[in-house]
Amino acid sequence: MATLTTAPASRVSETRDVGGAHLRRKRRLFWPFAAPALVLYLAFLVVPTLATVVLSFTSWAGAGDTPQPDGVTNYTRMWASDSFQYAFRNTLVYVFLGGIGTFALAFLFTMVLRDMRGGKVVRAILFFPNIVAPVALGMFLGFVFKYQPGKQGLANFVLEHAGADAAKFLAPANVTGVVTASLIWASSGFYITILMAAVDRIPPYLYEDAELGGASPWQKFRNITLPMTWDVVGVAGVLWTINALKIFELVFVLAGPGTYAPPNQAWTLGVYVFDRTFGSNGTPDFGAACACAVAMIALVSVLVVLLRRVMRRDALQF
Repeated sequence: MATLTTAPASRVSETRDVGGAHLRRKRRLFWPFAAPALVLYLAFLVVPTLATVVLSFTSWAGAGDTPQPDGVTNYTRMWASDSFQYAFRNTLVYVFLGGIGTFALAFLFTMVLRDMRGGKVVRAILFFPNIVAPVALGMFLGFVFKYQPGKQGLANFVLEHAGADAAKFLAPANVTGVVTASLIWASSGFYITILMAAVDRIPPYLYEDAELGGASPWQKFRNITLPMTWDVVGVAGVLWTINALKIFELVFVLAGPGTYAPPNQAWTLGVYVFDRTFGSNGTPDFGAACACAVAMIALVSVLVVLLRRVMRRDALQF
């Protein structure tokens, strides 16, 4: 006859005491580990952001001056300024047109590199422009697009030898398009690397089944690659949005070599903040610079929230 035995009550209570003690130790360790990170986060992000918002409602010329409350004057002047209108428009061009071009190129290379021999080597080569500092990259592209009769840059040298007229690529009316194309070329390798890392996680048998079913490369991308990497694409889109809103060095070097600042038609929001911070007339206006910085924070917040909502889907398990 079988008998059932139960663990003594003392053993059960002992196990519970051990588990409870372990949880208490973990809770005691939480704040010693989390507090330094929280202090740094508050000191270098939250407090400066709040200070920027407060200063945006003041008139302040920097060191030696006392901030004076000025209401929403900085915001009204900013929205009425032609310089800000150019900067806002150009920034949106970089965010949307640059993003479309970058991700189209990244998706194209993703489709090609997945089945390509030596794809990892090509991936590393495509990533190389991201290693170069934006200032150095801008100087290099400045030589490429240089317009100087008798001493043309590489782009105009090719055009002239092909029988076409040399173009003023870096003229104020054209520099936004040149910078957009340069961003697409320089940034695509970074997003190709991110997307390919996600593609490498997809089980190969899915592609094998699609191949046996006669699926084209586009059908495999649309029905397998894109759905399986959708969460990574969303994160990459957020990264692009944040980085595109902060574009400064490339525009500054390409559009304004040897000058205090680029022409107004080529400005971005970053250049606008720079101009108001250091003062184009020798007198800085930190209140106006803070107002533009707040506008950038609001813009990136709105765009990121909208992007996350548009790209929200149920995660696929594989």
